Amino acid sequence: MNDILKIGMETIEKEIEALQILKKRMGGSFTQAADLLFRCKGKVVITGMGKSGLIGQKIAATMTSTGTPAFFLDPAEGSHGDLGLVLREDVVIALSKSGETDEIVKILPYFKRYDVKLITITSAPESVLAKNSDVVLDLGVVEEACPLNLAPTSSTTAQLVLGDALAVALLKMNNFTEEDFALLHPGGLLHKQLLKVSDLMHTGADLPLVDEDEKMKNVISVIIDKKFGVAIVVDKKGRMQGILVDGDLKRILLKTEDIMERPVKEFMVRDPKTVKADDLVAKALKIMEGQITSLVIRDEQERPKGLIHIHDILKSGIY
Repeated sequence: MNDILKIGMETIEKEIEALQILKKRMGGSFTQAADLLFRCKGKVVITGMGKSGLIGQKIAATMTSTGTPAFFLDPAEGSHGDLGLVLREDVVIALSKSGETDEIVKILPYFKRYDVKLITITSAPESVLAKNSDVVLDLGVVEEACPLNLAPTSSTTAQLVLGDALAVALLKMNNFTEEDFALLHPGGLLHKQLLKVSDLMHTGADLPLVDEDEKMKNVISVIIDKKFGVAIVVDKKGRMQGILVDGDLKRILLKTEDIMERPVKEFMVRDPKTVKADDLVAKALKIMEGQITSLVIRDEQERPKGLIHIHDILKSGIY
């Protein structure tokens, strides 16, 4: 077992060495590549064969999910008609350790004819692909972690990390935000975690609004009818003055007699906790921890704009 562990550790060390070499080679060409991709008016097309192709698919997926439209082109399929997917305004990233991958070399004339910009990621800066590229990103002479120095291991790790570096650089250049990421992942948990209060809040006629001088008997009817367990108390100008929740109402009924004809302002809770419409739902949930089941959202004029209930958050499936 110790020998197996040693092999595993040596493999990791060799791949770390490959990344150290890559790090030392990062320079102006990386900036040129990022700028070329940033100015791209079309899509980023990533191509590669074999293991490099698999890495290319992952890079394309990462770019697409972080605000840079990209897709993977199988170079073999490209030479049989799929080149029609590549347009003049696109930028191609070719992955090839040797820079001589036959399937990619065969489709170079198409890129040249239509003046499609080409970025090559390779360990061979003097190769055919490199010489026909607008930008060359040199991985360095990478020794594979494979003891035979044959199976793509260290080289594909370096390709992947360099692709991630480009994707993150573009993310920053495009001012891509958490909200943008969530919009591109509507089926994921992250999208739900980035929901804003405004996405779930009730508004308009749904709000349980009552005037501060309204009699308690009518306020109780509103609490029952609106089914939020709360009444939002406002003044004559519609500004929020407080709230009355059903839990407080029960305690008031136990301690006070003849409340039905008295105004709600005598019993309401003033300055209750509230949230803003652009706050994350996670923040609202944190405020609700304990006994709070509803939160009011106020506008700049202190008027009730909406209401979010704990049930809305639970039904959203965030947690």
